[in-house]
Amino acid sequence: MLYVKDLDVQGKKIFLRVDFNVPLDKEQNIKDDTRIKATLPTLNHLLEHGAKVIVASHLGRPKEEFNPEFSTRPVAERLAKLIPQKVLHAPDVVGHEVESKKTQLKESQVLLLENLRFYPGEKGNNLSFAQQLAHDIDYYVNDAFGVCHRSHASIVGIPQYVQKSAAGFLVAKEVEYLSKAILSPKKPYVFILGGAKVSDKIPVIERLLHKTDNILIGGAIAYTFFSAQGFGVGRSLVEEDQKDLALSLLDKAKSKGMNFLLPQDHIAAAAIDPGAKKHIIQEFPIPKDLMALDIGPQTIEKYKDIIKTAKTIFWNGPMGVFEIDQFGKGTEEMAKAVANTEAISIIGGGDSVAAVLKVGVSEKISHISTGGGASLEYIAKETLPGLEALTEK
Repeated sequence: MLYVKDLDVQGKKIFLRVDFNVPLDKEQNIKDDTRIKATLPTLNHLLEHGAKVIVASHLGRPKEEFNPEFSTRPVAERLAKLIPQKVLHAPDVVGHEVESKKTQLKESQVLLLENLRFYPGEKGNNLSFAQQLAHDIDYYVNDAFGVCHRSHASIVGIPQYVQKSAAGFLVAKEVEYLSKAILSPKKPYVFILGGAKVSDKIPVIERLLHKTDNILIGGAIAYTFFSAQGFGVGRSLVEEDQKDLALSLLDKAKSKGMNFLLPQDHIAAAAIDPGAKKHIIQEFPIPKDLMALDIGPQTIEKYKDIIKTAKTIFWNGPMGVFEIDQFGKGTEEMAKAVANTEAISIIGGGDSVAAVLKVGVSEKISHISTGGGASLEYIAKETLPGLEALTEK
């Protein structure tokens, strides 16, 4: 696989796929520009070396048609404040006007296209649409790790129609750190897994049964495992169709002698509400009118003791309903515990990342992944469609 530093980009038109899917408020103001800043090393490298850069991203979930609510114009305005070069904004993604702007683009200038997902051809990986995107483009650079698990036109289609394709610095960094978590993790290796759906995590759990020493389970996914074993979990979230698979995973972990830990105690309430009365539940069954919304204090201390021993840590998913403070302690304590180790620590997933930012320990984390879903899939499969497209080219 080529990397952006391997390309001679002087005077070349570069299609740079980024992940500028930033959160906007009702007035179209950007609430968090972390994803924009994350790709600046690649963008600045291209501009400093005289490239003509056509930048493209998706934003939100438009219904595959133009919608000003999902326009990338606010992103262009923010980007213009972060780099010294002029940033032009295209009113479309393909078509005559876009081609005209691409032709007029000078060295070390940026043209940001409109939202790729205004076109159904993007998510459908329509090759005709990919050809249009690639028209008059010399090289393609992918710096959008967060969507590398998607087989979309701007991810896997365009590389077929340009001279060379390469990974940007952000994608290269993601692969470097995630590869350490797969190929040569320092032991003991602790995997912290939370979130809502077991079905999203099963391939990763199966993969890591061969790699990790400890899997620490939190979040709603724990209660599918409990329910599968016959424990009463009240109104806690359970994926009924995943219970047999959950039992199978528990059996596999036991047969391998691996430490597969579920919460010892639970913070429960009658509703996901800041005003709901909080209960500490130390044994089953959880009362029928309550649902588990965070890990309890005993579990926090147990998990922290194990984290202290780690040399490699991968964490994906919150330990509870992190958005509500009284159900967020488990997640926050995990963030502090991970930050206080000397381990190689990798965090992926929006709420896990939000936790380390909220607690103020992000600088103590070895690597914060920009793609929760992509990082999980990479660990499960050791590859992603977007990376394969670069390798094939």
